[in-house]
Parts: sequence; structure tokens; C-alpha cells
Amino acid sequence: MCHESSSVALHDSIGISKGTVTLDDFTKADLIIVAGQNPGSNHPRMLTALRDAKRAGASVISINPLFETGMKRFKHPQAPLELLGSGTSIADEHISVRVNGDFFLFRGLAKTVLQREALDKEFIATHTRGFADYRRTVESTSWGSIISGSGVNLEVISNLGAIVSKSKSTIVCWAMGLTQHRNSVAIIQEITNLLLLGGHIGRPGAGVCPVRGHSNVQGDRTVGINHNPSDKFLSDLHDSTGIIPPSKPGVDSVRAVKSMRDGVAKVFLSMGGNFVSAMSDTKATASALSNCSLTVQVSTKPNRSHLVTGRTALILPCLGRSETDLTDRGEQFVSVENSMGIVHSSKGSSTPASPFLRSEPSIICGIASTLDTRIGRSGIAWQDLSKDYDMVRGLIEASIPGFEGYNERVRSDGGFYLPNAPRDSRTFNTDTGYANFRVHDISGATADTGQFLMMTIRSHDQYNTTVYGLDDRYRGINKGRRVVLMNQSDIDENGWSEGDLVDLTSHFEGSERHAPNWYLVPYDIPKGNIATYFPEANVLVPLDSVAEGSNTPTSKSVVVSIRGSD
Repeated sequence: MCHESSSVALHDSIGISKGTVTLDDFTKADLIIVAGQNPGSNHPRMLTALRDAKRAGASVISINPLFETGMKRFKHPQAPLELLGSGTSIADEHISVRVNGDFFLFRGLAKTVLQREALDKEFIATHTRGFADYRRTVESTSWGSIISGSGVNLEVISNLGAIVSKSKSTIVCWAMGLTQHRNSVAIIQEITNLLLLGGHIGRPGAGVCPVRGHSNVQGDRTVGINHNPSDKFLSDLHDSTGIIPPSKPGVDSVRAVKSMRDGVAKVFLSMGGNFVSAMSDTKATASALSNCSLTVQVSTKPNRSHLVTGRTALILPCLGRSETDLTDRGEQFVSVENSMGIVHSSKGSSTPASPFLRSEPSIICGIASTLDTRIGRSGIAWQDLSKDYDMVRGLIEASIPGFEGYNERVRSDGGFYLPNAPRDSRTFNTDTGYANFRVHDISGATADTGQFLMMTIRSHDQYNTTVYGLDDRYRGINKGRRVVLMNQSDIDENGWSEGDLVDLTSHFEGSERHAPNWYLVPYDIPKGNIATYFPEANVLVPLDSVAEGSNTPTSKSVVVSIRGSD
């Protein structure tokens, strides 16, 4: 749903599906670009890293249709003196790019770098392939198309391009503001191309930094939560566990909905999350789940997905990560991988809500043990694994490179970094054996006259689909979430006023989706663009509108029309 575009783009370009920077790199960087991301609300710990980088001398540039408050000024909540003062200014400059105009902007930056010949020619010659083709493509891209597509004037692009050209160590961070467009893979590869021009991979203070939302979403992929795992992973898993894994590819989130809708998939098992609310095209997703024979939700708290069920439905309450997990082998802990590639322990300390709650590993092992008894596929001691997580980590160590001495190292303060070939040795495990300049025709989403390009956003009092309150204090929104953030000139030109109630209709390949009763709020956002809250606006995101290459829903560039409510 979220960062598959990053994984696909980076794996093809540099041979790894994750970022190439460490936390230490932030204080060694000359320049940090934060694009399509709102760390103040969605990744607040990152603001500390940006503050420290600023104090160490880095320049920070924000690129986003909205200039988010957290990027303007930051007060560390655990630093009393900062709370008393005005805080630390984070972004040296904000560039208000049009929704899905990032590709044009980064192409403009690359064009400026090439014009200034600010190239690491030794790195390009030694470690990359495809530079000549990329250079020709960039140089043939007109400034007119770059300016009109990005919504940013030439002077601003040239000034930022000069900063990029002079930087000896550049980090580019991004989140779902870049990953949920039709051309997201191309955007991320254009960012990678820009960094390759200056040799900003495998250098202290430099690299790509996709910022995931969940604390362990990156770790899930590392240990095999993948609808299309590699042959090597499957072979290693068989060698270490005795399991004979299926070799047929599975389905991603969009294809999962279609499989349930079409009756191909009949059982839905959710490990946490709120699939109905998080997924695009809410009505289509709910209908697909209702078509299942069995739906199972392993959850720490009730959510909307519990109310949308198959013919038989189970809710399996489980321990949360904040609760103690005690088995007859002692107190257990899980381990996670964050966006920097650090694997560390996570151990709960709160008393469980009920003595009857089971942990997620225990539930999975119980299901696996029952299935294994029926089909006899392995000799794994599932009950032992459910009680001793060191044994699970032992299997991970035996299956996946980089986890040597797992149980010992994960107990060290701060955990440990997993190997990262581009970062550690400028080694690129791609189809060419080098970092690849990938060439794409410049593109961006457009809306017809009278229509708008909508992106979905989250509020400050929200964690993914969990909404804790109706106020979004960083944006000045109070007592409601069914709002449309719109440029004041768009409101005026359509004869509307602040607070007017409107209906939204999305348009995709001849189909329409409707969402009534939204309040208009004037906001500093590019003309022709609007923003609405996730997950309320997911009903407008078409299931079939996906990113090329990654099949991620295009929740950040939805074409909509607006009319006054009856």
C-alpha cells in the first residue's frame, strides 16, 4: 500500500530495496532534502535528527505541496529549555510543488547539475551504467515543461540546483507523498539519478532515505513478508527449516482485493491493521472481504475491519508490544528493523489487558502447528517457537544473511545495523552489477478544466488509520476531519466560501466514485490542488489506479470534481 514503489525503484537502481543512510549520516550531511513527507506528524522522531543536522551545519530543504508546521520550527518535547524558547528552525527553504510535480522538479535539479558539470566523474565511471543516455534525456527536457509541470519558477529551481551542485554530501528523504502516484517508481529513480550524479551513495552524510511509517514494515520485508520472494530466499528457507515453500508468486494488496472479489481467494487473515480503512476504494474492498468464506483479524483493539466480515469471521485478540509477554520459558521480546536498517529489541512492560491474551507469535505458531499436523510439511517445533523467541531468531539467522549472532547482537544497546552493500562498499547487486541511471519520460498527473488533483493526508492526532481526535492543531483544523483544504483563489473563482458544504466525485477511466458533505477550508496549497484526510477520502481512490511497476494505490493524485452539496 505504501512504500512498494520505493522498494521496486531502489532495487532496480542500486540493488537494495531500502535506504542507504544511517542516523550518523544526518549530522555529516551538507544538504538534506525532505520531499513528500510530513515528519512533524507522521515521523516525529525524525525531527530530532533534522534538528541535530541543522546544528551540525546542514541545509534542510522541504519539498511539498503543503508547508507543514513541523518543518518550520521544532521543540524537542524532552528538552525543557527548548520548550521554553522558540525552538529550532528546521527547513531553510520550502518549495511548494504541485501535486505530483516532483518528477519535473527533480529533473530540473538534474538539468542544473549537468549544466554546472557538478559531477563525480570518477564515481560515475567506476560504479554506474547508463549515464550517457540519461544525460541526453535530461538535456533534451525543456525548461518550459519542467516549470509548468512542477509549478516552481526557474529562479527557484536554479537556486536549489546550485545548492545541490555545491553539496559534498546530500541525503534525500521521502515518504508516501512520492510513493503513491502512477509514476512513483520513475520519481524515485529520478531522485536516485540525481544522487548518482554527485556520487552521493556510499559516502558519509549522503544517500537515499525512504522513511517508512510502521516501526517494523521494513523488517517484515527483510525476513520474507513478500508476495514475490526471490528463489534464493525460498531455497535458504527450505534449507534452514525443511519447509517446502510454494514457488508461485502471491498477490499484493490491490490484487488481493481483486482475488477476494473474484472468489479466487477465500480466506483473509490480517495480522493487525485495519485493511478496510487503509486500502483504496473502500466500497470495493469491503465488498471483496464480504465475499470471503473466512476472515480472521488478529488485533490489539477494535476497528472498522472487524465489522466487515466473510461468511465466518474470527477476531483473535492479542498482546500489544507495550505489554509483557511471559511464557513458561520466561519473559520474551520481539525484534524490529527501522527505516535506517537498525535491528533492535522491543520489550513490553505493561500488565496485559487480560491474562488470556496470547502473543502474535503464539497465535501464528498455533495455526501453523495445526496445519502442519494435518499436512505433515515440516518437522518444526512450533510449540517451542511460540514460547522461546530466541529460537525464532535462530531460524532467521540460519535463513537470511546479515543476522549472524542475532540473539547476542539484538540484546546490545541500540541493536545493530544490517549489511547494506551500496552504503558499506559501493557494491550494487543489480542486473548490470552497477548502479543504474534509469531513464523515464517526464510525466505527471493532470486534471481537466473544472477538476482538481486531490492528495490524501493524515492529521497530527492520527497514527495510520487510528484517529485519536478530531483536531489537527498543526494545520489549524478543529472539531472535524471531513474537510477539503483548497487554495483561496479556487474557492473564490468557483463562487464558494469558507465552510461551504461540497460533494466530491473522483474520475478514472470512465468510472466515478462519490463522497458527499465535505467542508471547504482555505489553505496554502497550489492552485488546482486539494487535500483531504485519509482514511475518510479512500472511498474516492480507484482500485485500478495504481503506480506503474509497484501496483501501489495512487492515493496522492486523484482527479476529482466538486459541486455544492444539496
